[in-house]
Amino acid sequence: MSIKKIDDRFAASGQIRPEDIEQLARDGYAAIICARPDDEDAGQPAFAEIASEAEKHGLKAVHIPVSGTPSPEQVSQFKAAMAAIEGPVLGYCRAGGRAASLYSAMEQ
Repeated sequence: MSIKKIDDRFAASGQIRPEDIEQLARDGYAAIICARPDDEDAGQPAFAEIASEAEKHGLKAVHIPVSGTPSPEQVSQFKAAMAAIEGPVLGYCRAGGRAASLYSAMEQ
């Protein structure tokens, strides 16, 4: 898992696995936001698996699947999710780009 810290509030990474969640909780993340649609690649864990494991470790999990450039609706959903979360957030997708672009679009 390669995490790129964007600022104190947000970091982005490629695909995470259920077994990564415990470490993310230890690292101080309050939530994860998945920008990846389910079934994008074979072998990818479903968001429900990630969310279930996140709940076990006290992390909030939000799914905003993005294909391509985030839509205004997706950016709005992301803004609402970020407003409802206190603490650092890890956004993830296949390589981290879509998660980072949601954060970037929120700042505009």
